[in-house]
Amino acid sequence: MKSLIRCTLILMLGLLATTPALADLKVATSLTDLASVAQLVGGKHVTAQSLCRGYEDPHFVPAKPSLMKAIQHADVFVSTGLELDAGWLPLVLPGSRNPKIQPGAKGFVDASEGVNVLEKPTGKVDASMGDVHPLGNPHFSLDPGLAPLITQTILDGLARLAPDHRAAFERNRHDFLSRLDGEMSRWTKTMEPLKGAKVVVFHPDFIYFVHRFELVQAGTVEDKPGIPPSPQHVVRLIRQIKEEKIKVILVEPWNDVKLAQRIAEEAGAKAIVFASAVGAVKGADNYIAAIDYNIKTLAEALR
Repeated sequence: MKSLIRCTLILMLGLLATTPALADLKVATSLTDLASVAQLVGGKHVTAQSLCRGYEDPHFVPAKPSLMKAIQHADVFVSTGLELDAGWLPLVLPGSRNPKIQPGAKGFVDASEGVNVLEKPTGKVDASMGDVHPLGNPHFSLDPGLAPLITQTILDGLARLAPDHRAAFERNRHDFLSRLDGEMSRWTKTMEPLKGAKVVVFHPDFIYFVHRFELVQAGTVEDKPGIPPSPQHVVRLIRQIKEEKIKVILVEPWNDVKLAQRIAEEAGAKAIVFASAVGAVKGADNYIAAIDYNIKTLAEALR
């Protein structure tokens, strides 16, 4: 009898040792930036994935059944908010048949909460204006200075589902922000001599980055957001770049890179592909690495 009890206790202890106290949270996001920071905050208690890959245009992700299936069992969904994913998320979320992550549910997180939104339209927005976001520019994750706010929003969302892990999430967030503070000091020092430098962007996705490091967005390759440039616009832009001695055109992987390069060559500037999200370019495989790539690449081009 004693040996039977002993064996039973050993078996129970073995099961306790191999079974986690709480299951990991499955987190899905609309951007790779958000997946990267959610993983850093969640640590071992979270598995995070993005529905949009870093080199894809987040405005136009195909609402495939495979995306719906990918979040069928997600516990948390982190949306960029500000309608960046409005073209596909309203189809993908209901298609997942997962009540836990629908807007308004406990597992839905809007990462834009509390962000000081830039470029809010002051008047009526219509299709003639191009791809203008009625709620303001949603590309705030490119500003590393907003990471404390974004990570707090994500932490609160994770803790709603796993309150027993809040302390662990807070430690992870503190460690990440401590590392980011050190990087921010270095980035700020690197960009300090370049304050006021003018850049041209292909699409207006970089305004938060531009503001953070006190650059000037002097123009766009697109006639209007999301609308390819007319020949007349290209001619005017080349003239402006020459006259104002602008050195750089910032391009995203999904933009018409060849067009940007042609304009840059004719104007005596340089077109550089930015890491507009984690995974957008080689080496930008986490949030800090992506921002670091952008700082190094831009600083070299502006010098």
